[in-house]
Amino acid sequence: MERIVINPRNNWQSAVEKLGFGFHSTNVPYWDESACYQFKMDEVLFIEKASAELWDLCLGAVQHVMDNNLYHHFAIPSDFIPYIERSWTEDHPAIYGRFDFAYKEGQLKLLEFNADTPTSLYEAGIVQWFWLQDFDKSKDQFNSIHEKLIAYWQYLKNYLYPAPLHFTCVKQSLEDLTNTEYMRDCAIQAGLDTRLILVDDIGWDQDAQVFMDMELRPMQNIFKLYPWEWMVNDEFGVNILRDRSRAYWIEPGWKMLLSNKAILPVLWQLYPECPYILPAYFEEGRLSNYARKPILSREGANIDLVRDNQPVYSTAGEYGKEGYIYQELFDIPSFSGNYPVLGSWIIGQEPAGMGIRESRQLVTDNLSRFIPHLIV
Repeated sequence: MERIVINPRNNWQSAVEKLGFGFHSTNVPYWDESACYQFKMDEVLFIEKASAELWDLCLGAVQHVMDNNLYHHFAIPSDFIPYIERSWTEDHPAIYGRFDFAYKEGQLKLLEFNADTPTSLYEAGIVQWFWLQDFDKSKDQFNSIHEKLIAYWQYLKNYLYPAPLHFTCVKQSLEDLTNTEYMRDCAIQAGLDTRLILVDDIGWDQDAQVFMDMELRPMQNIFKLYPWEWMVNDEFGVNILRDRSRAYWIEPGWKMLLSNKAILPVLWQLYPECPYILPAYFEEGRLSNYARKPILSREGANIDLVRDNQPVYSTAGEYGKEGYIYQELFDIPSFSGNYPVLGSWIIGQEPAGMGIRESRQLVTDNLSRFIPHLIV
């Protein structure tokens, strides 16, 4: 893996906006094509192989949590435990997730798994692919995201209720809306009948005990870019347990386990010989070099990095009341003060591509930048 400084395209802003990428910049650039990362094919095959193996191990970890009643580590309301188990045993549809890896000197280590509401899907699947066509169309990219999304929606069509597929996200986030609409566009290309509805506009019919859309139609298939940990603690969310339609929520309820960092110590306990899994514990004091992470947090908030039992870096935030895990510290490589995290996508149970977010800090946060990549 190499970081190469390159010249951005002339009027690159217009080029990405034509693709519908409206959040490429805030007060700092988010999309950054002043550099790219180059990988050799054997490195890409290694990342792909590791992603496939970890996905299988994660499924085994879900079963282990259920078999051994380990829910107390996950801060999940007890009322939702039967629902989680039903979504697992009934094999409710799931479509995607993103492993976040540190990759250094030939070692690939799992930092966490964004299994419920991963973003940067659109940037990875579409924006960086069109960048590559302009930069050097003779090169390839680890990127079959778009094709696999369409193909898996086609596959899932037979497993959904014979009703429209609703797509929902919060009103305030252009990033969430863009990623949701991209996912919806892939479903449309797969031949599904879709509707867009904002989370705040989802209704509940108290008499019929079903979720309703703005046209007062029952909602039976719902893709949500809205975290399960928010849903289960919303007053409105308890209706999921009362829903007579038994709507499919995508991602399904069992993803509450994989999207929670409490899964990291479970993975370590089950698979200590796996070269991709870092030692991780629920208890403090087992490690002298570690990252303390809230089991539920977003965008790198409330993380403490400790080396030789001394704090070296911390991020602020409002998370942590549900508890923490302690994961062995693995140094993210520095490229002139830039720290990349590789996001490896699982779509339809298979590795599908990669997106790289880069930070100038030791923790990837909401100021990180998306950097394209290619294979040489």
